[in-house]
Amino acid sequence: MASIRYFINRLGKMDWGKMWDTTKTLQQRSGKSRPWLLADMLRCGVKYNAGYMDYKIADMYRLNDAQRRSTITRGISNDIVRRMNDKAYWHFFDDKSQFNAGFSRWVGRDWLLFNKDTSKESLAAFAAGKPSVFVKPLEGSSGVGVAKYSMEEMADAGAFYDTLRKGGDSILEETVVQHEEMARLCPTSVNTVRIATLLGDKGEGIVYAFLRIGNGKVMDNVDCGGMACRVDLDSGKLTTPAADKAGNVYENHPITGVAFRGFQVPYFEEAKAMCLAAMKVVPQVRYVAWDVAITPTGPCFIEGNSFPSHAVPQFSAHYPDGMGILTEFRKYIDC
Repeated sequence: MASIRYFINRLGKMDWGKMWDTTKTLQQRSGKSRPWLLADMLRCGVKYNAGYMDYKIADMYRLNDAQRRSTITRGISNDIVRRMNDKAYWHFFDDKSQFNAGFSRWVGRDWLLFNKDTSKESLAAFAAGKPSVFVKPLEGSSGVGVAKYSMEEMADAGAFYDTLRKGGDSILEETVVQHEEMARLCPTSVNTVRIATLLGDKGEGIVYAFLRIGNGKVMDNVDCGGMACRVDLDSGKLTTPAADKAGNVYENHPITGVAFRGFQVPYFEEAKAMCLAAMKVVPQVRYVAWDVAITPTGPCFIEGNSFPSHAVPQFSAHYPDGMGILTEFRKYIDC
C-alpha cells in the first residue's frame, strides 16, 4: 500500500516531457520501443518505487524481477532514510558549520563560518597565506553554490568580503591537498571516497564504498559531470570501470588516461576506521554517507550526508551480474 501511495504522489509531480525524452535515449541504448519502455517504467514505478531516472541509471530494462528488487530506487532510499534517520538530528550533518564543529577531530583543515557577524578583519586573517579556499552554502548538496577562490581573488579583502555577503551565510574552508595517487587520477578536483555506514537492526558496519572522480572540473560530484567506481571493502582497490550519470563508462580516465580497475585507494583502512568511529557520534542518524578525502598523511572528512544520494549506488556498470546494492543493505536491515 505504501508503494502505491508513493507512486501516486510521484505521478502528480512527474515531468512527463523529460520522462518521454528518457525513453528516446533508452530506445537507442536498448533497441526496445518507446511505448514498451514507457509502460515498463510505469510498472517499475508501481512495483519497485523507481522513478524514470532510476530506470535509466540502473538500466532496468535489462533486469529481471530478482535483479530489480536488488536496486536501491528513489522510493526505497527515501524509506531507508525515513526509518533510520531521526530528522530532529539532521542539522548536525546538513549545516556544514555544525558538521565541522561536531566532527572536528576528523576534518583536518582550517575553516570559518561567514555570516553578518563576521568582520572584514577576521575574514582577511583567515584568507592570509592560503593559496585558495572553497566557499560553500551552509546547507545544500550536489555541489550547488560551491565556489573556489584563489589567493589573487582574495587579495582585496574588502571586495572579497562584499562578494561573500552577496551570497549570504556560508562556510569557508582551506583547500584540501590530496594524496599524489589521488591527484594522479584527476588533478583538477579532490577525488573523494563515499563510504556509507549503517547502524542497522541486524548489525552495523559499512554498506558500500565508491570512489568519485572529477572529469576536469573542480568538483568530483556526479551531478557536476564527475564519475564513480566501486571500491572493494576488503582491499581498497577499484573493482569496476568508472561510470557517470549520463551512462558513459570509462576503463581509463578520459583526461589523465589512468586505468581504474585495480587502482589502490591510499589509507583505505584508516578511512574505514574513521567512518566507523564517526557513525557513533550522532547515533540517532543511523545511515550516513561520508565523503572522505585522502591527503598525504591520511583521510579526512569533507562532509557527511544524512540523506544520501542513491544515484551512485545504482550505476549499472558497477553490477555486471545485475544484482544491485540492496543485497549489501540486507545484511544490516530489512528492505
